[in-house]
Amino acid sequence: MATTLAKLPWFADARDLDLSKFERRVNWKRYDEGEVVVDFEDVSDDVFFISSGDLRVLIRTAAGKEIILAEPKGGEFFGELAAIDETPRSANVTALTRAELCIVPAAAFRELVLSSPTLARKLMRLLATRVRELNQRLAEHTLLDVRHRLYSELLRLSRKRAGHGDKPVVSPPPYHHVLAARIGCRREQVTRELSALVHEGLVTKAKGAVVIENADELRARIAHALREGA
Repeated sequence: MATTLAKLPWFADARDLDLSKFERRVNWKRYDEGEVVVDFEDVSDDVFFISSGDLRVLIRTAAGKEIILAEPKGGEFFGELAAIDETPRSANVTALTRAELCIVPAAAFRELVLSSPTLARKLMRLLATRVRELNQRLAEHTLLDVRHRLYSELLRLSRKRAGHGDKPVVSPPPYHHVLAARIGCRREQVTRELSALVHEGLVTKAKGAVVIENADELRARIAHALREGA
């Protein structure tokens, strides 16, 4: 467990701020797998910094359909919107694994950011990045069919991994129902499209991973579909 703000990645380069003044204003808490950290319409406005563990952020429609927005990991944080605009929570956040979080009250978070140009710039860049990502996802959901949305999501989830050369890898391999919740479709559609990718040789399944054999081809297909859709 990090136990101090200075050991959290987001504060690592905040040399223009005396973090020790804020230590007594934050709390550290452990969450078990499956435990809800915040829920829809909660009136809390704390900001949560992840010391360790994996979490899932999702929204749920009135009909009960779940849409996964993000899966933040150690070193990231969430909840800043409620701290900024003081409105109820817009999503559910649940621990996927045992997690250790630093809980920063909204007033302390705002003071930290406003007292440090370094943190203020980092927050502005982060919010700008998230807006761009949301714009990209909106374009995909508006212009692309399920097949091409799946291509985009696989590329987004992939990372370079030792033992696979320069090929991007999705590890661990995501459950089909999770991919479906991320791109807004049914699990059966994901299963069908993944099978087609394997048949074409564009994707292979390895131990503990899905290997993207030809990322350039997937990107080319996405670009073509976006042009056609536009």
